[in-house]
Amino acid sequence: DNWAFLYAQRLALKQELPLHVCFCLVPKFLDATIRHYGFMLKGLQEVAKECAELDIPFHLLLGYAKDVLPAFVVEHDVGGLVTDFCPLRLPRQWVEDVRERLPEDVPFAQVDAHNIVPCWVASPKQEYSARTIRGKIHAQLPEFLTEFPPVIRHPYPPTCPTEPIAWEACYSSLQVDCTVKEVEWATPGTAAGLAVLQSFIVERLKSFGSHRNDPNKAALSNLSPWFHFGQVSTQRAILEVQKHRGKHKESVDTFVEEAVVRRELAENFCYYNENYDSVQGAYDWAQTTLKLHAKDKRPFLYKLQELEQGTTHDPLWNAAQLQMVHEGKMHGFLRMYWAKKILEWTRSPEEALQFAIYLNDRYELDGRDPNGYVGKLQNGGRCLWSICGIHDQGWAERAVFGKIRYMNYAGCKRKFDVAQFERRYTPAM
Repeated sequence: DNWAFLYAQRLALKQELPLHVCFCLVPKFLDATIRHYGFMLKGLQEVAKECAELDIPFHLLLGYAKDVLPAFVVEHDVGGLVTDFCPLRLPRQWVEDVRERLPEDVPFAQVDAHNIVPCWVASPKQEYSARTIRGKIHAQLPEFLTEFPPVIRHPYPPTCPTEPIAWEACYSSLQVDCTVKEVEWATPGTAAGLAVLQSFIVERLKSFGSHRNDPNKAALSNLSPWFHFGQVSTQRAILEVQKHRGKHKESVDTFVEEAVVRRELAENFCYYNENYDSVQGAYDWAQTTLKLHAKDKRPFLYKLQELEQGTTHDPLWNAAQLQMVHEGKMHGFLRMYWAKKILEWTRSPEEALQFAIYLNDRYELDGRDPNGYVGKLQNGGRCLWSICGIHDQGWAERAVFGKIRYMNYAGCKRKFDVAQFERRYTPAM
């Protein structure tokens, strides 16, 4: 289920050439830990196995793409290169670096395989909100939301045998924090991800529309780790979920809104706004209101370590933080409350955003993702939506927040049984 892979195979078949798949394993990436790398590498082992069954060699190259890929292209006499797309600045820089170092006669194509409507096709500019992008995306879904053709067994074998992958060497090449342990509830890989999708459709989809904002109810898809690592295609999930619109219309429509419109809105923001992870990326009204209230007295001030350990005065916030630390996934509704409280309890909006992004990227399996920076999603993010009002509007002015939307403990108590959630995640865990 990967349009970049399908396009590459189509090119190879047309030219009657072998097809190679390469993954460049970088030793570190932002605040990713062994929790993230373990999930990714186990998923890649499944990819390697599937490629072997299709007579397509899979290569795991250790190092940054600019250092290892151009040499691979020359050594294997590669006639063309196809890559996927990510709107974040580091992956975009990787693509640029490779492009500069490739032999001049090797064409290099980029396919946005993880959005349904490709990012630059959905809109040519930064969109203000879901309201302004929704129509553009829905107008193009008939063209792009189609069934995937299969990847076939490749009829043109490589000229030399594929090197077996030394998976252990892959792990020892990493320069990441190994204290953030892998999680037990999420088994990496496409097979496990598709099983989670099926369990969502059978068990949780019916209550997704009505209960997705209740952290005590099992109503979410929980698919974001597999989406993030490309192990399950969002398009596959939408195609499967849509088959049940007749029975669960509200839930299906809400899922499509979140997994397509909101998700692609976050991609749009990161693609067209180079300050997607800083206060400078916020709208003028939000920057102004945050600056006006930057010196307001905070009710509490916490250091990063106190937040990380979940030792604030607020038992609901602590429970949400501990859920993320232990499970690598915080409930979507609480992600908004969690980030807004960081704004309230730190010395400045800049520090709040820095702490929120660090904790998100370090513990969430789906961190380091456009949805983590700007999304407002059950499976996605929090940081700039919650702290800087991105894709939101101005609200009644108050201390610290200014016109940024406010959330508090009492409001959560009106929405769900807060005490029940707090009991599930206590510091003694």
